[in-house]
Amino acid sequence: MIELIAGKYNYWIYIILMMIGFYAMIGKRNMVKKVIGMNIFQTSIILFYISIAFKKGATLPIIRETADHVAAAVEVSQYINPLPHVLMLTAIVVMVATLGVAIAILILIYRRYGTLEEDEILKKVKS
Repeated sequence: MIELIAGKYNYWIYIILMMIGFYAMIGKRNMVKKVIGMNIFQTSIILFYISIAFKKGATLPIIRETADHVAAAVEVSQYINPLPHVLMLTAIVVMVATLGVAIAILILIYRRYGTLEEDEILKKVKS
């Protein structure tokens, strides 16, 4: 049992990061803390997907031709799947764009209501 937990320590780190981000999004009342929690949550998911795609001893999927220009037989287990890495690059771009839009919205909220505390904003909106 200990070997199972110790052998997959990176997954436990991702779960802890994910729960920290989730707690910050749900439990905190400050909007900046919620945005930081969202960013931590997204980062943990990206790290999780990148670690899933890793294979020990595998190489890049570049097929080399032999001297007579004939490709050798391909053994798939020797290569890393590049698709998760490419998708996570896209996710990083989306994460940065989401962070930029969220910060811009927070600036507008602060200019309008003078605070970034959720409870105070709700009181000002109701009155």
